[in-house]
Amino acid sequence: MFDVFKNVLAEIQTKISDASYKTWFKDVELISLDKSAKIATIGAPNVFVTNQLEARYSEMLTEAFKKNGVELEKIDFTVKSSKKIKVRGREVTEDGVNLRGSERPSTASNIAKRTKGNPSSTGLNSKFTLDNFVVGSSNELAAGVAKLIVDNPGDERFNPFFLYGGPGLGKTHLVHGIGNAIVEKHPNLKVLYIPMNHFYSEFINAVRANKADDFVKKYQKLDTLIIDDFQMIIGKDRSQEEFFNIFNDLHMANKQIIITCDRLPDQIKTLDQRLSTRLASKSCYDIQFPGFEDRCAILKAKAEMMGQEIEDAAIEYLADNVKTNVRLLEGEFQKLMLMAEIKGMTPLELINEGYISGTVVKRSRAVTPRQVVEKVAKYYGLTVVEMTGKSRVSNIKTARQVAMYLLSKELGMSTTKIAPEVGVKDHTTVMNGIKKIDTDQKTNLQLRDQVEQIRDAIYG
Repeated sequence: MFDVFKNVLAEIQTKISDASYKTWFKDVELISLDKSAKIATIGAPNVFVTNQLEARYSEMLTEAFKKNGVELEKIDFTVKSSKKIKVRGREVTEDGVNLRGSERPSTASNIAKRTKGNPSSTGLNSKFTLDNFVVGSSNELAAGVAKLIVDNPGDERFNPFFLYGGPGLGKTHLVHGIGNAIVEKHPNLKVLYIPMNHFYSEFINAVRANKADDFVKKYQKLDTLIIDDFQMIIGKDRSQEEFFNIFNDLHMANKQIIITCDRLPDQIKTLDQRLSTRLASKSCYDIQFPGFEDRCAILKAKAEMMGQEIEDAAIEYLADNVKTNVRLLEGEFQKLMLMAEIKGMTPLELINEGYISGTVVKRSRAVTPRQVVEKVAKYYGLTVVEMTGKSRVSNIKTARQVAMYLLSKELGMSTTKIAPEVGVKDHTTVMNGIKKIDTDQKTNLQLRDQVEQIRDAIYG
């Protein structure tokens, strides 16, 4: 029976992303299989995973068993025994710790020692490390490149390193993490983190004090320059010119340059063409909004780092209902934990008693596929009939594909179930539509904004 389950898992792996498979199926086991009763029992490492398997993958598992000659009427999910380890005075499973993306303890104290207790010398926040940056499908490539930069700052393959994405997705955390790791691994290198608006203010003050040369020399001495919120350079022509010169000097000397922005260089309309070309000379890397599984991982990591206990169901509630940005997600988590301490209740008890309100949407307000389709059609100025018809007109086709994408990402629907909701017969059309929207959002910020606005309308 265990050979059958290997085939079942192989079937599942072809249907979902690698990140989802590693998150939910990596440590799953077949406990028992009763073919006569048509019941299978599957073991998972914790309650959280069992709940997700039952809610999201039960139907997929049943179909996979059927393809391997096993008809099932029921799948029972149970928690298998797992090794317990101590995390700040309490027990969690090893899997829970691994969701943080690293088994190493935080290096914040080591970084503070490197900067001799004076983080202002680098501008870095020692609390933001690569160890506590949660890696998921939405940021996996950028995080991977970050580690390569730490090993070899100035490597021409990743210099400059241009990181873009919407607000609250973790860009600042990641670049602080890179800077802190460079400080720890290469203590002789001079690293500076500075937001673009601070760079601008510093430059203006230097010009007024007739110390522009000192300003330039300060930056020429750096080994790694990290500029955050680069979009703030819009409309500041003189600062652009000075930054371009500093950029050239550092880049020619193989010094590492790291930049975050909310858009790609060529989407900054007033950006000097020379600077835009230089910034885009290497690949730009984006961070997208994390999916449900990644949001759960982020909350688990947050709880573990703070040494706080929160039920898996409470984590699922927050991850399922906060769909705007990571900053808000973490803010709601902190609010919930503080209220739990004040009320003397567990987080889940607070949720069940209805104490949580404000930006978190009540779970009772379930969203139906029809509502998603209606919201998308309304946003694009279409009727549902028009959007789900056979028209191949560009804006209608885009609207239809956005509906496919949201039905998949927000409601977890399979492609075969999405097809009739959007008026197509072939589930491969749905697969292609979802993939297109997923891919296009990486470079088309207008489309990304549209998807976020529709998402807000759905849950608003």
